[in-house]
Amino acid sequence: MAKVTLKNVTKRFGSVVAVDDISLEIRDKECLVVVGPSGCGKSTMLRLVAGLEELTAGEIYIGDRLVNDVPPKDRDIAMVFQNYALYPHMNVYENMAFGLKLRRFPRAEIDRRVKEAADILGIGDLLKRRPRQLSGGQRQRVALGRAIVREPQAFLMDEPLSNLDAKLRVQMRTELRKLHQRLQATTIYVTHDQTEAMTMGDRIVVMNQGRVQQVGTPDEIYGRPANLFVAGFIGSPPMNFLECRVTTGAAPAPPAPGTAHGPAGGAPAEGANLCLDGGSFTLRVPPSRAQALLRYKGRPVVVGIRPEDVLAGPETERSGEPVFQARVEVVEPLGAEVHLYLKAGPHLITARVGPAIAARPGDLIPVALRMDKVHMFDKETGAAV
Repeated sequence: MAKVTLKNVTKRFGSVVAVDDISLEIRDKECLVVVGPSGCGKSTMLRLVAGLEELTAGEIYIGDRLVNDVPPKDRDIAMVFQNYALYPHMNVYENMAFGLKLRRFPRAEIDRRVKEAADILGIGDLLKRRPRQLSGGQRQRVALGRAIVREPQAFLMDEPLSNLDAKLRVQMRTELRKLHQRLQATTIYVTHDQTEAMTMGDRIVVMNQGRVQQVGTPDEIYGRPANLFVAGFIGSPPMNFLECRVTTGAAPAPPAPGTAHGPAGGAPAEGANLCLDGGSFTLRVPPSRAQALLRYKGRPVVVGIRPEDVLAGPETERSGEPVFQARVEVVEPLGAEVHLYLKAGPHLITARVGPAIAARPGDLIPVALRMDKVHMFDKETGAAV
């Protein structure tokens, strides 16, 4: 296996910039997931690595070899597509062996590789079947097997689970993750499904409008989003965004017992009395965030809070956070949890709470935010503060 490197890669289709000056390094044996909305350029980037599209500018290396002018068949990569692209007149064995036959591998080597890949994927008893005799999940395994037998330097996967039903997608996600751990293969995996990205990637690349928005581990992307786009795209239900003005004044409720606003026995630190005025509520700024918000005093910022960090009903009683009232608009019971869709003044807030909460549409309930979990964003640039 080998690392894959992109240096200032750009692809234009006429006046449309599909990939805009991207630089990335996919480490040896890493599974890097590229995620973003439709039209963000993720599949185009993968096709550039595969050699299926010509670069407008930049350089692509597979291992230490510059492959800009190397045809796809000589790049030593294997690609798995959204559609399985199996030959209907060939059985499973023949489909998996076809690429090796074209490269004139010895028959014994072809047989060894096909049977090893079939054992890994659990399709050893399907080798004599035709594609029409297989389920969607089995066809996808055959497509993966065809890639595995190549033993390439890198695997490129373009939304390989999109054609499967929801239950089978979950199963195949697990199978693909186990497969990567077993093969230790350098993999670039493209998807629009942020759940796939979070569960499968060693690192995640979030793209939008042809540009990389953030690169990081799943924990980094979820816990420290670089901007409003990443914060809103990753997470289900998505992060709440509340426009608030940074003001000076006393917060409506004291902090939890034992929390200090400044140095012990001294005057409060600068910015310790900053608040966030949301119109229908006022929030205290955590001391750890006050310094960063000082330059926004008197100006609006966007406060981001994950639904699981919104407290509702009895949960607010011992929170130590300012409590405000919100009206329940929709209740979604999901068994192990409940999603509440709330309205506080002009703000729409989603809360993920336990199933014991008793709330119905139209109820006015107390709400608080875990202020140590909030994210702050510049309203103009969208960048994290």
